[in-house]
Amino acid sequence: MPEKELFATNEAAKARATDPIQAEWLRTASTMENIHAMCEDYRAAASIDLQHDKADLDKKITCPLSTLWGERGPMGRIYDVLTIWKERGTKVSGKGLPGGHNLMIDVPDQVIAEVRALMKTA
Repeated sequence: MPEKELFATNEAAKARATDPIQAEWLRTASTMENIHAMCEDYRAAASIDLQHDKADLDKKITCPLSTLWGERGPMGRIYDVLTIWKERGTKVSGKGLPGGHNLMIDVPDQVIAEVRALMKTA
């Protein structure tokens, strides 16, 4: 079950957390209820979300939007992530960060800096 694997991964990451923001994120992200909800979100992305996306293709996100992806993960290799999101939004920025799939575990300081920068533009 992916839920059990994520729980174990988060527990190991909590022991390595050095930043209080990362520690808080891991604390809240490590409950089984939260992990199950994240897995359900991924499951929906492969099913009902595809229908919802088709219905919204003519609408653009108008608030500032930053998309981040892990340079060691598959997304940047498979997709032109920034171009895809620029098709969906009007104020889009983003970049790959030197991490894998879970940036908040791999490079928390860089994620936090990007979120803070985005909040200044909003």
